[in-house]
Amino acid sequence: MSEFNQKLTTGTISIKIDDGEWKMSDLFSLAERRNPKRSFLFVSKILGKHIPVAPSVMRQSYRDLAKKISPLDQDGVLFIGMAETAVGLAAGVYEEASKNLTNSMLLTTTRHPVDGKLLGEFKEEHSHATDHLIYSSVNNTKNNEPFSTYKTLVLVDDESTTGKTFINLINSLFNNNIIYKNNIKEIIAVTITDWSRNRFQELNETGIEIKTVSLMTGDWEWKANPDARLPTMPNVNVSAMGDAKVSPKQDWGRLGLQKYNNTKWLEKFNAQHGENILVLGTGEFLFPAFKAAEKMECQGANVQFSSTTRSPISNGLAIESSIAFTDNYGLGIPNYCYNVSHKNYDRIIICTETEPSFIDVQLIDTLEKISNKVEIAYYD
Repeated sequence: MSEFNQKLTTGTISIKIDDGEWKMSDLFSLAERRNPKRSFLFVSKILGKHIPVAPSVMRQSYRDLAKKISPLDQDGVLFIGMAETAVGLAAGVYEEASKNLTNSMLLTTTRHPVDGKLLGEFKEEHSHATDHLIYSSVNNTKNNEPFSTYKTLVLVDDESTTGKTFINLINSLFNNNIIYKNNIKEIIAVTITDWSRNRFQELNETGIEIKTVSLMTGDWEWKANPDARLPTMPNVNVSAMGDAKVSPKQDWGRLGLQKYNNTKWLEKFNAQHGENILVLGTGEFLFPAFKAAEKMECQGANVQFSSTTRSPISNGLAIESSIAFTDNYGLGIPNYCYNVSHKNYDRIIICTETEPSFIDVQLIDTLEKISNKVEIAYYD
């Protein structure tokens, strides 16, 4: 076990890390949230959200997490990935794990309403955007009991600090009969880093065992500075349809995913050996963008993957640079792109599920200063 302290402007976080197969230096760094509810942030180096990373590194994390998932029954496993940050992680873990499953499906929560049957919603209290929506899969055949064939529930998030969000999701699923509790025999909580020390088991009132899977475990303690001025958080807590039309191709999570095989999308992407390329997902539109980045890396390009986010983070520590602009969903809320503007690329490809005209010119102008070519790939 290793221990270290990090002093932030609003307090000090003390972290204890258990030994694991991944090193801390490879998994995460720290930053400060612009959020008075929780000032610290574990910034993943392998998630592809706030720090650009090679797709091959992301793929390895998917494999390592998937091999730790051992359901009681291979027939009947439902995965749910948490928006915004973990929808790509969930899809990657699901893609690897589902190779050994006979009946499985992935759903992702969302903050962007789409055409479909809304099943329920729940809260993520500490987040900058608390509201999550859950839709029914388009593949469901039993409208009254859409998930009756699943026996194992796998919940995927990038990290767990208290586990309360997992409990909120579980309660929403069961209390609103989105998933019938009597059908589920086990729950598996999957994260890159797990700091909860199973604290959420005390909040678990389902009577169903919750197992945990992660690449690293540990514990943390926060000591607030009573004299510190708390940060002001921009208003990004919006779960609504914006002015931008979202692509009807909801084949990667929001309306259910059994196998991702959109070859038409991937045909758009080709790279030269040695090209230095950044693929930038937007908001929740992550997995198709990741698959495009992975394809070009396999062609011999030097590819990094990252994505825009509504998460407000202060510069410093893990955040070396930031770009602020307006979201591409037409909601008029702040969005950010971290750790990109201080680098240089031959090409930058912005992947979006909204019309290209909704990509803020502020983002494009900034990216054009660090790249010879900025492209927009629309998921039409």
